[in-house]
Amino acid sequence: MTDDVTVVLLDPATPDRLDRIAAFLPEGWRLTTAASRTPEDQIAALAGARFAITGDAPVTAAMMAVPGLKAVHKWGVGYDGIDLDAARREGVRVMRTTGSNAVAVAETTLGLILAVNRNLVRGHCGIAEGQWLKGTLGASSMKLSGRTVGIVGMGYIGKALVRLLQGFGCTVIYTKRSPLSEAEEAELGAQFVPLEELLTRADVVTLNCELNASTRNLIGAAQLAMMKPDAILINAARGGVLDEAALAEAIIGNRLRGAGLDVFAVEPIQPSNPLLGLDRVVLTPHIAAVSADGFAPSVERMIANLRAIHDGHAPRDIDILV
Repeated sequence: MTDDVTVVLLDPATPDRLDRIAAFLPEGWRLTTAASRTPEDQIAALAGARFAITGDAPVTAAMMAVPGLKAVHKWGVGYDGIDLDAARREGVRVMRTTGSNAVAVAETTLGLILAVNRNLVRGHCGIAEGQWLKGTLGASSMKLSGRTVGIVGMGYIGKALVRLLQGFGCTVIYTKRSPLSEAEEAELGAQFVPLEELLTRADVVTLNCELNASTRNLIGAAQLAMMKPDAILINAARGGVLDEAALAEAIIGNRLRGAGLDVFAVEPIQPSNPLLGLDRVVLTPHIAAVSADGFAPSVERMIANLRAIHDGHAPRDIDILV
């Protein structure tokens, strides 16, 4: 039997969700959750906790400094909201579930590509409103097969997306800070190109990169202007990678055919977001990484890493950030 250990879920959760997660905890451990996302409630939730799990809730320097906190685990891979410098100062371990959601995000990316290309959401909404838009939508519906897809970022998600695209006979080009090896490129059938070339060549540009200093505001008005007028843009990375106002202007001005986004600079999406109401834009509520069949493996992996820290062992090497 282990000693009492408190794990806090920083994203406010319902009792049912807490029960589902708590079922994976070792004996003697307990799970709590924050009352809200306000700084005060987040700090209060950490009082007495040894470990914290965050999905979308930021983890600030003040939170890292709460006495007794030993580790923070990201539920997912994006760590842009976690203060890693503060974690190092306070001696708090930070981990993530590297690659765990890659297939789910890749499938969602492909789904957004097809939804925008084939006008699926516009057709659905038309029927729901009593309209039959077959003739109207047919004029702008495009096939994916045989097209050039440009992937910005070629980590676990980018590679999973390439494998999904292989059945469509697409030409795949990609860009990232360090190109893949020749062997990996040959296996995937993907070619490295600079960002500018990718933007000018691709029929579909999909953002699947991390948000960090090198990718923040990576795609703005100047980059969107490089794209083909009949191209589409997909963002399943992070909202901060893309200038949403510039994208809206490009769509309204018919300088891009359409877009699909699962992530936004401010979440939940705000009523003032300029992309709302644009009929050639498909928006989803940051669900790309979420899958019911991925719940148990992800929770088991996080708890195993936290248990390793508790027992003085090394967690999975690929999951460790700090």
